[in-house]
Amino acid sequence: MTLTNKRILLVVGGGIAAYKALDLVRRLRERGATVRPVMTAGAKAFVTPLSLSSLAGAEVHEDLFSLTDEAEMGHIELSRAADLVVVAPATANLLAKMAAGLADDLASTLLLATDKRTLVAPAMNLRMWLHPATQRNVATLRADGVLFCGPDDGAMACGEFGPGRMSEPLAIVAAIEAALAADTTIPLPGITGQPRPLAGRRVVVTSGPTHEPIDPVRFIANRSSGKQGHAIASAAAQAGAEVILVSGPVTIPDPPGVSLRRVETARDMLAAVDAALPADIFIAAAAVADWRVDAVAPEKLKKNGGGAPVMTFAENPDILASVAARNHDRPALVVGFAAETEKLLDHARAKLARKRCDLIVLNDVGACTGTFGGEDNEVTILTAEETIPWPRLSKVEIATRLIALLADRLGPAS
Repeated sequence: MTLTNKRILLVVGGGIAAYKALDLVRRLRERGATVRPVMTAGAKAFVTPLSLSSLAGAEVHEDLFSLTDEAEMGHIELSRAADLVVVAPATANLLAKMAAGLADDLASTLLLATDKRTLVAPAMNLRMWLHPATQRNVATLRADGVLFCGPDDGAMACGEFGPGRMSEPLAIVAAIEAALAADTTIPLPGITGQPRPLAGRRVVVTSGPTHEPIDPVRFIANRSSGKQGHAIASAAAQAGAEVILVSGPVTIPDPPGVSLRRVETARDMLAAVDAALPADIFIAAAAVADWRVDAVAPEKLKKNGGGAPVMTFAENPDILASVAARNHDRPALVVGFAAETEKLLDHARAKLARKRCDLIVLNDVGACTGTFGGEDNEVTILTAEETIPWPRLSKVEIATRLIALLADRLGPAS
């Protein structure tokens, strides 16, 4: 997409990767964007305000208590007069401030005061990135809807190699383009007075795995973490919908603003979905087990030297097909997920036709993708008329884009 007339508020953090911010500004302006730069005190140790100002063609803002800046612009207006806020590099310190809601300098105050979406490009030593405190902060920010670009694996100025290297400027530009292309009227948590495109709508989402018992202590399951389904439920709630989330066993936090139904098995999940309908949208993001053990052992199975037990299986109910086939109370939009490892498009198109749903979200869950349990995903949206690949994004961003797409297809409630 073009960035012509798009306004970017760029916060430059204090790290050696700050030198890449200069090229990022140049790349953004080449594409027609207006860049308003903000520097932390640490950033000025690596690049000069004069260099950044010259490339941006705009004044660099540095001081929260600047009488001139506050008189002419004010930090509140500065934080909101943009289409997107970008933090590059986003240091461990800046991420921690954002996660905790601290505001002790201009950059952190702007990030707390903004009502616009924020994209961060982390950059730090790999030990700092992998530290549990940083990972907790990242999880908090993702849950809050902050978008991430990187970090990448690579050699660092400290001489170590691993995750923590800031993404290259062109990759950040692509992430900015994707964020702006997906920009929606979905409000940030706690922000009021904005349009809510699913207000008056009811959305049912399934998420996580199902556990199919073998005996009282063992079960059949899959690797689904529930992160994508929970992110979708959260995005739908932020869009104003009444959300019923039917979740299999997961270890992630409950999304705010939803009504949660916890289940164990596929049959439990179908019963909970049936009870939650009717709805305007049904999104089957759960990884439901296709089969269950036909006869669950009443006691724990023991090794007795006679070899492994022989089990027979029964097919589980098809929740997605069941909802899509309903007559009197079929949701206006029925959305399925196709988690595939090979022949991705062929299998997803066949599933779209076989299940009779309106839209399929295809994702590659092969062993090398890191999709199961990871923070990112790469999906393709399929309808009867279109096949739309999306770039690799965080699961939070995919959820936001998907809800925006569905809200647009559905239209406002009458």
